[in-house]
Amino acid sequence: MTFGVNKSAVAGKAGTKLTMRVIKERLEKELETNVALKMEDTVDSDTVQVSGRGLLHLTVLIENMRREGFELMVGPPKVIEQQVDGARHEPFELVDIELPEEYSGSAIDLLNQRKGAMVSMSSPTKEGLITIEYDVPSRGMNGVKSKLLSATRGLAVMSTTFAGYKSYAGDFGDRDRGNLLSFETGTTSAFSLAKIQERGALFSSPGDEVYENQIIGINAKAGDLKVNACKTKALTNMRSAGADEKSNVTPPMQLTLEDAVEYIQDGEFVEVTPDAVRMGVKPKSSRF
Repeated sequence: MTFGVNKSAVAGKAGTKLTMRVIKERLEKELETNVALKMEDTVDSDTVQVSGRGLLHLTVLIENMRREGFELMVGPPKVIEQQVDGARHEPFELVDIELPEEYSGSAIDLLNQRKGAMVSMSSPTKEGLITIEYDVPSRGMNGVKSKLLSATRGLAVMSTTFAGYKSYAGDFGDRDRGNLLSFETGTTSAFSLAKIQERGALFSSPGDEVYENQIIGINAKAGDLKVNACKTKALTNMRSAGADEKSNVTPPMQLTLEDAVEYIQDGEFVEVTPDAVRMGVKPKSSRF
């Protein structure tokens, strides 16, 4: 993943450690004890590439830095590929999932979509549980945990083991839905969000500070959609500002650091500050 200086419109409002120098010093200190971590410079002086043993390994580091007062932007996770005899190889994971038999179809479909290959499947136990074992490309495991818990109502138990490097499994589908992007910088209003929630699921709630091109929700359709989340109701003799508070806004989805890092793809970033985790679409001119 790339770690870089926070360049959003609200940068510097929450954290105290903002510059690339202090970010690199913190990472260099981490390298002294965290032997599985690796840091490399990039063509952009405001970013570094950080490699670790998995997504959890890196998100724990980011969370620790956030709590220490750092502000930073991180890019989407990528797997480390290898060339073996001139052929493209990528890391695979052996995935074991124990879940109720009635939900097995959802789990199998989810892993098949990510180029997984079934290794074995057990018979149901007296409690109605089965165990399935899959060989899945590591890049296909991003976001699997949250989707699997949703599909099985939290009843699945999953463990993964590194299975070595194997031939590249091929491309598989990206997100089938786009983002809801903030049209401008400002404070969200209940009046606007009540209208926007009809177009998809929201990450933001009334009163949140947002900026242009921040991801504030998931579009119900493919493709990104810019929306004005800061528009307030026009006041007249028959309308009052307090009427906004009566707007029926569904509570937003809770966005954790791990969820955000799993969600983003190329061209997007996660902004991490001591008091917030936000996602956004980077400018086309940026190399982040």
